[in-house]
Amino acid sequence: MNAKKSFFDMLPADAYALVNSDDKAGAYMLQNTRARKYTYSLRRDADFRGRIVEQRLDGTLMMLNGREVEVQFTGNFNAYNLTAVYGAAILTGFNPEEVLINMSRLVPVAGRFQTFRSQAGVTAIVDYAHTPDALVNVLDTIREIVGVEGEITTVVGCGGNRDHGKRPMMAHEAAIRSNHLYLTSDNPRNEDPEAIIDQMKEGLNPAQLRATLTITDRAQAIRAAIHAAKPGSVVLVAGKGHETYQEINGIRHHFDDREVVEAALAEL
Repeated sequence: MNAKKSFFDMLPADAYALVNSDDKAGAYMLQNTRARKYTYSLRRDADFRGRIVEQRLDGTLMMLNGREVEVQFTGNFNAYNLTAVYGAAILTGFNPEEVLINMSRLVPVAGRFQTFRSQAGVTAIVDYAHTPDALVNVLDTIREIVGVEGEITTVVGCGGNRDHGKRPMMAHEAAIRSNHLYLTSDNPRNEDPEAIIDQMKEGLNPAQLRATLTITDRAQAIRAAIHAAKPGSVVLVAGKGHETYQEINGIRHHFDDREVVEAALAEL
C-alpha cells in the first residue's frame, strides 16, 4: 500500500489524483499528494459516480455520472475499473460522449470471464482466476447474476511448483460457492498432479469431499462438467484462462480451455 501511495506522493500540483472512495485505502493515498484530488465510487456521491443498472453474464448496463452505457464486462470489480477509466479519461480532457461510445466497444481480455453458450442453454465461463481471492470474486459475481436458484459447477486445479498453501484454500472457496465441484490438473509442471489434487482436498470437509469429483485429465474434467450441466446452469473453468498450453514435466503441450469448452458445448 505504501508503494502505491508513493506514486501519489510524487505527483506535481498540476496533475490529478483519482482514487476509489469505496476503498478504505483511497483517502490514505491522497494524504500527502499535491495533485488535484478526485474520487470515484459505486456506493456514494463522488466526482465520478458509477452504478450497475442491470448485470448479465455477458455484459452490464451502467450509469456513469447520469449517462447510460452498455459494456461487455460483468462483475463489481469490472464496474469499478470502468468507472475509474471513465473518470481518468474525462480528467485527461476527452469528451464524455466520446468516452462512453468507446467504452461500449471495449471487449474483455481473452480468458478473463470469457463467456460461451450452448444451444442447449448451458453457459460456460473461462477465467484466469488462480488465487483464492480471484476465485471468490468470479464465483460471487456469477452467483449474484444467477441467484440462489441457479446452479454453478466449478472446474479448478492448482499449478505445480508454486504456492502450496493456497491449494486447500482454492478447493474450500470453490466448494462453498458451487453446487458441483470438479478438481483437476492445471499446469502440474514437475509435480505429481494427483498429489496436488490431494492437497486441494485438505480444504474440504467430509460432506464436501463426497460431493466433489476428481478427474485428473483436465480435458475430461471439463467435458464431464459440461455434459452433466443442466440447461440454465453455469460451468466455471478456472485457473488457466488465456493460456494455450499445459506444462507437464517441463514440456508444454498444446491445451486451451476455450477450445475444450467450445467442443464440449457443441456436443450438447
